Amino acid sequence: MATSPPLSQAVGYGVVIGLGFLFALGMILTTYVLKRYQNEVQTSEMFATAGRTVKSGLVSSAVVSSWTWAATLLQSSGVAYRYGISGPFWYASGATVQILLFATLAIELKRKAPNAHTFLEVIRARYGVYTHIVYIVFGLMTNILVTAMLLTGGSAVVTSLTGMPTAAACFLLPVGVVLYTVFGGIKATFLTDYVHTVMILIIILIFAFTAYTTNVHLGSPAKVYDLLVQAAQNHPVDGNEGGSYLTMRSKEGAIFFVINIVGNFGTVFMDNGYYNKAIAASPVHALPGYVMGGLSWFAIPWLAATTMGLSALALETNPVFPTFPDRMPDADVTAGLVLPNAAVALLGKGGAAATLLLIFMAVTSASSAEYIAVSSIFTYDIYKTYFEPTASGRKLVYMAHTSVVVYAVLLAGFSTALYYIGISMGYLYLMMGVIISSAVLPAALTLLWSDQNIVAATLSPILGLVCSLIAWLVTAKKQHGDLSVASTGSNNPMLAGNVVALLSPLIFVPVLTFAFGRQKYDFVSMAMIRLGDDSDVAAAARVDLELIPGAADVSDAELLAEKTKLRRASLIAKTMTGVLTLALLVLWPMPLYGTGDIFSKKFFTGWVSVGIIWLFCSSFCVGLYPLFEGRHSIAHTFKGIVKDLTGKGKPPIQGRMSVVDAEKYSQDGKSSQDHGISTKEDIKQAEAVAEAVETSGNANVKY
Repeated sequence: MATSPPLSQAVGYGVVIGLGFLFALGMILTTYVLKRYQNEVQTSEMFATAGRTVKSGLVSSAVVSSWTWAATLLQSSGVAYRYGISGPFWYASGATVQILLFATLAIELKRKAPNAHTFLEVIRARYGVYTHIVYIVFGLMTNILVTAMLLTGGSAVVTSLTGMPTAAACFLLPVGVVLYTVFGGIKATFLTDYVHTVMILIIILIFAFTAYTTNVHLGSPAKVYDLLVQAAQNHPVDGNEGGSYLTMRSKEGAIFFVINIVGNFGTVFMDNGYYNKAIAASPVHALPGYVMGGLSWFAIPWLAATTMGLSALALETNPVFPTFPDRMPDADVTAGLVLPNAAVALLGKGGAAATLLLIFMAVTSASSAEYIAVSSIFTYDIYKTYFEPTASGRKLVYMAHTSVVVYAVLLAGFSTALYYIGISMGYLYLMMGVIISSAVLPAALTLLWSDQNIVAATLSPILGLVCSLIAWLVTAKKQHGDLSVASTGSNNPMLAGNVVALLSPLIFVPVLTFAFGRQKYDFVSMAMIRLGDDSDVAAAARVDLELIPGAADVSDAELLAEKTKLRRASLIAKTMTGVLTLALLVLWPMPLYGTGDIFSKKFFTGWVSVGIIWLFCSSFCVGLYPLFEGRHSIAHTFKGIVKDLTGKGKPPIQGRMSVVDAEKYSQDGKSSQDHGISTKEDIKQAEAVAEAVETSGNANVKY
């Protein structure tokens, strides 16, 4: 049954374009403030790595934001609508363990290649050109699939809620993201990720409290429970225990669980965006950042889908539901329209507006990470490696900016094409693992196993991809008799393709390694990856390169202490992530699945309550903790702004001054904004520097 959009197209364009430009303007201002008061000049290193100084709070919020795709909210609500209470948990647990396990890889990357800009640089340092090219292809396929899924899911919701043409949404959603990414680099994505994450958490809490406490049609977990019991009687779920929506024993839900786990290994371990965040993190903050981020993220799909997916089931027999009196068509469920329909049923136009804002935040925050990931690959792994190895920092920044814009335009067109040929977000979500997961194991072993040789690293992903495509398409043909979007997108073919993709390298890697000889790699060439030369960018900005975060030389003692901390973090990471993975995949869900119990009303109430409490804990970890952790920098920046506004401030002295400059200003005593000297105290300081230089014979004494 066709329904008219609850919001006007004007609202859609206003949110997509207006909010996009608002965030862009905010980040342009923030970039200026950080440059003025924190010396954060947009060098090539700062653009790609944020100076490798980001703390755990911002890392955790960035992980949550990057992993909160449109699918996180839309697909999880869809599986809740299809399979009941098990769907949200299978989605959340099946996609959390990858982030937790990635923490181990993040620590190993920082230990063995501290100056890397991308994970692909590490591949080239160990195996050379041909292997590097193979992983560039797999890395770009990952970014393309993720970005396409974000845009197809986000545009479908925008169209459903406002009537905006899908093609227009595909092209306009990235506009604001591209602007603030170009101006602010990865640091901009960290800061906007924080804002996006906080807004997403607030909206999910609004939905949860509306459904379970205040809504006139629902209003309590007990009422939702009664309506779910009635829904199971009206249309029982095939494969669920007793046909109930209130059981963890769900055959199709379990199949989705396996597909979800396998596919998401590829989208984390092969997405350069997650390596970017690990590289940008301060060495001691990478582990806590990823662990906090993973555990905080778990509550988002779990509570969002438990609220919105189950609310859709409970309310679809009520006239307030958009498709009443019909159930939602399967195509709409696959397209991700369960959540927006439930939001409209719960809150009317307010729910539609909240959903539009929620999806806008999810799409833009995750896509900004993809743009940075692709720009890093193009700048460092393609352009600098194969076209201009001696490129200056200014040239690298230019190429990074260009690649962001070009990639955004190409993917907007690609996503529009997918819409017109009938490929939806749900299809892409299930298919991703088939295409990219064969590279997960050999990529991880590049950092974790010294014996894997070049033949195994190069051929395993290719052979695995061939096998996964065969398994996927043959299963679809055998089961359905044809190859179509519907047949290839069903659960069993996707299950076959995903499992073969992830597990086939378990055979190929050891066979090829021992057949052609173990490498016995010493990891030295990884450590020899060097930073880019940004002296030209720093000079143009009149800022000493040493003062830019992450650009200062590190002493041998500091380097040794850092390596010791990373060795300890590596051991902690392996232990902690192993235990948490076991808990989320086995100890918690499997007893509930094995017993096949149907939840009682009290147990369901407790289940919902735990989800709400968990989301509040997530809000503290990724909402309040980053503010506490950055309180000194925030205070310093605001003091500088206040002094400037009141006329009491002066630009800070940025960098080192030559003896000639110091003597010049000590003689004539004039004020110069250009040189950062505006008071007698500054002149005296310059004189002291000049005297120290004459005494030591060093023309580069620091202030």
